[in-house]
Amino acid sequence: MGLGREEEIETRGQPVFMPGTKVRATRYVKNDGTFAGREIGEMLVHKGDIGYVRDVGVFLQRYYIYAVEFVDRGTVVGMRARELNMETEAPK
Repeated sequence: MGLGREEEIETRGQPVFMPGTKVRATRYVKNDGTFAGREIGEMLVHKGDIGYVRDVGVFLQRYYIYAVEFVDRGTVVGMRARELNMETEAPK
């Protein structure tokens, strides 16, 4: 019997995104109560929103957490790499 699903320890490798990287959210993010000044359940980030990585941190010594600033929304949200894609689209 196993102990559950094994997950990769991300911090054994380099971060996927570095500060200054332009990224696109691949998921919706709602406030789970950890974002001060906003109601629980309030939408913080919409799928497709564009932001910039401000900082890279570590959670539980296993996962990289990217502090992404979504300028149009006026929010900085911690996100996992699987919730982001690098934005390579040329400016309009």
